[in-house]
Amino acid sequence: MARIVTLTMNPALDIATTTDRVVPEHKLRCEAPRYDPGGGGINVARAVHALGGDALAIFPGGGSAGEMIRHLLQREGVAHQAVAIAGFTRESLAVEERESGKQYRFLLPGPQLGLEDQERCLDALAAAAAAAEFIVVSGSLPPGVPDDFYARVAALAKALGKRLVLDTSGAALQQAGHGVYLMKPSLRELEGLTGRQIRGAAEELAAARQLVDAGRSEIVVVSLGAGGALLVTAEQAERFPAIAVAAQSTVGAGDSMLAGIVLGLTRGLPICEAVRLGIAAGAAALLGSGTQLCRREDVERLYAAARPERAPNR
Repeated sequence: MARIVTLTMNPALDIATTTDRVVPEHKLRCEAPRYDPGGGGINVARAVHALGGDALAIFPGGGSAGEMIRHLLQREGVAHQAVAIAGFTRESLAVEERESGKQYRFLLPGPQLGLEDQERCLDALAAAAAAAEFIVVSGSLPPGVPDDFYARVAALAKALGKRLVLDTSGAALQQAGHGVYLMKPSLRELEGLTGRQIRGAAEELAAARQLVDAGRSEIVVVSLGAGGALLVTAEQAERFPAIAVAAQSTVGAGDSMLAGIVLGLTRGLPICEAVRLGIAAGAAALLGSGTQLCRREDVERLYAAARPERAPNR
């Protein structure tokens, strides 16, 4: 059984293409599209698999897009379990404008998931996670799923004795409850969780410590974009610089980062080294085009370049 089980409640068929210019009210002639299975947890499982790890992706799937996601995961060799739903899995579109190099991303809301669909997703997760070490829940919640759904997942993980890793945003993050093992908020998400504006390194550290001290999460990894990342636990605080790369696309960078962190932990790396691996994976994802995730050779090359800087502990 997989040591990492991921849950994606709002998966998407990711479509990427290019056009010369994005112009309102014009017919935009695009290149042949690239299709990838997407959604936070699915991307984490794909990145773990690409890095030589073992992960199982669980997700609700319906319609032609859901079937296409299953087909693509099977082709990649990523273990997965789709929970059949009556609704249609969403599609997401990323369009790169050749003239400017800018990328435009269009995200649909996803299908309505009723209570029965939600319960079957939780049942599938409970069965698959029995032999796992980590449960990773990542991504948004689709219509019909209450904001406190991830709090139910946290309770399930606690009952199973598993470590829960959480990466979401908005109300779903705010109502995720306590007892999370590792949380990866952005700076804006950290502000939402703590209810205050954060300015400067000292306030970043204080806000992350607030989550740890309140029992929201044992480990907080704040993703700071070009500013790197901040790791905070009850015992330590580390700052990690970003790895400078020529970015082609930002799709899946955060998911690749999370995959690297969790995979590093399953391999027995100390948390600081696991975060370094995650930063390398996130930077490697930036090198891909469209909806392509990180490649193993790029991650291994960039991993050696990440060097942490110790932040003040208190």
